Amino acid sequence: MSNVALGNHILVEFMNCDPHIMNDVATIERDMVDAARKAGATVINSTFHHFSPYGVSGVVVIQESHLAIHTWPEYGYAAVDLFTCGEMDAWISFDYLKECFKSKSYSALEMKRGSVNLLTRNDFDMTTMREKAAEWRNPEFYTRNVWFTDKDEDQALSLRFTGEVFFDVQSPFQRVRILESTKYGKMLALDDMVMTTINDEFHYHEMISHPALFTHGNAKNILVIGGGDGGTVREILRHEGVEKVTMVEIDGEVIKACKEHLPQIAAAFDNPKLDLKVDDGIAYIKNAAPQSFDIIIVDGSDPVGPAEGLFSVEFYTNCFNALKEGGILVAQGESPKFNEKAFAELNHTLQDIFGKENAPVSLFYVPTYPTGMWSFQYGIKGGIAPKAITNEAAIDAFVDAKGLRYYNSDIHKASFATPNFVKTLIKK
Repeated sequence: MSNVALGNHILVEFMNCDPHIMNDVATIERDMVDAARKAGATVINSTFHHFSPYGVSGVVVIQESHLAIHTWPEYGYAAVDLFTCGEMDAWISFDYLKECFKSKSYSALEMKRGSVNLLTRNDFDMTTMREKAAEWRNPEFYTRNVWFTDKDEDQALSLRFTGEVFFDVQSPFQRVRILESTKYGKMLALDDMVMTTINDEFHYHEMISHPALFTHGNAKNILVIGGGDGGTVREILRHEGVEKVTMVEIDGEVIKACKEHLPQIAAAFDNPKLDLKVDDGIAYIKNAAPQSFDIIIVDGSDPVGPAEGLFSVEFYTNCFNALKEGGILVAQGESPKFNEKAFAELNHTLQDIFGKENAPVSLFYVPTYPTGMWSFQYGIKGGIAPKAITNEAAIDAFVDAKGLRYYNSDIHKASFATPNFVKTLIKK
């Protein structure tokens, strides 16, 4: 009896693979597409997702059926389906992927799908269907659908990106990558977390800088800890009265990546007023002379890895000591919806150091941050409260002259209006 089948299905387990490859969505998407093409398949579409902190799922749709994958990088493991029909030899794809993934062991099970002996062929008129299909079908068109996911154990944010990776370096501190999203342009990702994107970075960088500078009114000497993308110093140096900005960034690879691939953000790195130091900001502020700075801005990432020390009592006590009288501290303060614990603990720390009435919270919105709502938290060492400003006309003239896109005098005051649930979080 004939064993003719409609399709051939190879179920593959690749084991002892390179874990870095298993966690790289762009590389896996490229290898899966190439595996299909090397076997003579016609690629129609590809869809791939990266799951932070690790794991990739994806499928390549081919005219001859599909290739699918899911990876467990922590185990160096990939489960792969190679399902083909026609004359395509899926074992060519298998051999190619085995080499690409650097698999040291594997198992494979081949199955025939759709035995013709068990099926009855139906004859029907395809004319209308073909005419309709001809209206849209473009056999040369191949779409890519690659997704980057920033997630924790409770929620996730996914951004579609082109699959292109412009920078990918494992520094001594973190994995630094520049990717290109389809909605927000090029983006900086640190350890698979979105830090900034071309199309929404101004939300963050304008709000971390201008409210503090206009509240102070006469800041000459400013310290930035972190901020390796350069956006914060770019905004600070729009203020002509600033005489010096000292920036201390621990990871030189972040600076390099952004200078090369995000020049719109890293636009002020060559400004003569900037003293750029690749160094440990925590150690720097510990050794800073008392009353050295008018404003200190802590532009750090989430309280993990190299940024964990930026949320400690000792660090903020040292910041207090390094501020002049009338000085202002601004710190990346997390989201009151995404990371309530870190948000509240940071505010309580600032209340203890600067005083209960001198630790206001500024809320703003960044579309590519988890929940969208984010905060900057303040420590005021004397002087006026940020929401008590009276220089609205000067602010709006500055906004118009510099072409700012988020910050203005109304936003300045409104950002310090605290929702009731936030008041509850920070109440001591």
